Formats: sequence, structure tokens, C-alpha cells
Amino acid sequence: MADIIHPHDRFLKALLSNPATAGTLLRERLPKEVVETLSGDPPELVEGSFVDEALRAHLTDRLYRVRTVTGRTALLYVLIEHKSSPDTRIGWQLLKYLVEALKQWEREHPNWEHLPAIVPFVFYHGATTWRIPDEFLALVDAEDGWRPYLLNFRFTVLDLGQVDDRQLSRQPGLRAWLLAAKYATRDGQQIEVKELLVDALVEVPYEDFRFLMRYVVETYRSYDEPTVREIIRRVRPEEEEKMMSMFAQDMITKGRQEGRQEGRQEGRQEGRQEGRQEEAASMLLKLMRRKFGSTPDWVTEKVKSANLELIETWSDNFVFANSVDEVFAQ
Repeated sequence: MADIIHPHDRFLKALLSNPATAGTLLRERLPKEVVETLSGDPPELVEGSFVDEALRAHLTDRLYRVRTVTGRTALLYVLIEHKSSPDTRIGWQLLKYLVEALKQWEREHPNWEHLPAIVPFVFYHGATTWRIPDEFLALVDAEDGWRPYLLNFRFTVLDLGQVDDRQLSRQPGLRAWLLAAKYATRDGQQIEVKELLVDALVEVPYEDFRFLMRYVVETYRSYDEPTVREIIRRVRPEEEEKMMSMFAQDMITKGRQEGRQEGRQEGRQEGRQEGRQEEAASMLLKLMRRKFGSTPDWVTEKVKSANLELIETWSDNFVFANSVDEVFAQ
């Protein structure tokens, strides 16, 4: 497997590589109808990834094999979206990955009589609220009367931003991981959550604490060296110097990256907001051209001059729009 460079990718793969931790998360967040029929055995991780190489900068996945109380084998597919705003085509991505997972199953079981049930689950910790419909048919342009004859599936979405910090998990160790993931994409709230993060980190073993702190150093833009040192001192004071030495290179690299970013932009926050606005505008215009053909100049000007929040609203409208005018409907 290629080296995992992206810190969110590495972090979330580590979180969901532990069968016990993954089992707890899935039992707490999957639909009740699914959870009630799972056996007491922890999920078995199936090695490999089905995410396109080009999308691995913001998508991570994990596939688990589970048993039900009736003895059936089933698959649970977890797709993790760690982009700042969710991809409106997530249903299409899921369909492709589910098919690849079943094709792998077929290669391993060439004499199969029945395919295993496969349940999709989306884990999202981006900075904006998830507003994308939770079924594949939301992406399909078809007559209403055709729905019974068309392929469709629903998927469960865990949007960490919509879960109260103290309700992230009943398991203290898992709660610390989810708390760290939740605020990694929320620069403006990281200082406010410091006390809660300290309380959560006290509950985790040393190896988890070291991994979590490395993730914090890499992704929490609001935490400078004194803040990181304070957290370590309050949780594991005996490890302060050792861990700060361990994280020194990460903090230097982070500082250089932020310095380069500040040099290119008129202020850190404004630059990040502008970058997200440009990316969202470009994506919406591309989708509109694919769906409606060439678009008038006024459409391009309208989208490029809009703020990020308005573009996200139009992106939500686009999923169900049958014309350009419906995209911009209030």
C-alpha cells in the first residue's frame, strides 16, 4: 500500500483499523434495524481500498465483514469524507465502491449463490453542515413514475459537526478520537474546545495519546507551541519534553506551510475562505455545464461573485434542479 501522506487520511484509517473501536462506532451510529441483527463478534477488517487514486486527498474508506444473528455474512462499507464541504456526488462514489467491493467478493467466492448484503455508511467531519440527500436516486434525472424500476440505495451519514461534543460516543476512548476529528476542520473553534479535549485525552492510553497529539499538531491551526505544550503537561506531564521533541519537526513544517500560505494571501482566514469559495464555484459551474449544457455568461459571473454559503445553497438546489433557474431558486 502506498504511504499515507494526508494527516486526516492517516488518522481516520488508524481510528477505524481497530475492530473493537470500529465496532463501537458502527453500533452507535448505524440504523437500529441493522444493529439489532448483528452478532456480538467484532467486525473483521477487509484489507484494501476502493477509493479512486485522484480522490484520496479527501476520501478514505474501510470495508468490514460481519456476521448476523442468523449466521449470514454481510459487509459494512465506511466512506470517510474529510473535505471542508461534502461532495454532492457522494452517492455516485458510493455506488462505484460498493460494486468494486462486490466484485472482490465474487473473485474470492466464484461459486456464490447469493451476494452478501452491503450497508454503506458515510463518516463526515468537514466544516460545513451535510445537506446532501441520503439516497442514490437523488442524483438521477428521471420521471417520478420510473423510481420503482431504477437502482437505488440509502446510506447513513454521521456528520460530526451536528453531534454534541459530549455525545460523540459512550466509550471514552472513542469519544477522544471523534472530538479530535471534529475540530480538526474548524479552525475558529479549536481554542474553545481545548478544555474538553484535555478532559477527553486523559481517558486514552499512551499510544493513542501520542497519535492524537500528533494529529492535533498537524491539523489544529489555532494551536501554537505553548498550547500544545500545555495540553501535554496537563495530561501526561512526564512526557512533555519527549513528546515536544518528537513533534518538533512537525511543528516546524506546519509553521513553514502556514507562512507560505500567509505570503500568498491577504490574511490567513480570508485566504482560506477565498480558496474554498473558488473551489466550490468551479465545481458548481462544472456540474451545471454537464447537466444543462453551456451556461450563459451571467450564470458564470453570478456564481463566481457569490459567497461560499450561497454557493453551497445553490449546490444543494442543483441536486434536484431541472433547469438553471431552479438552481438559483430561493
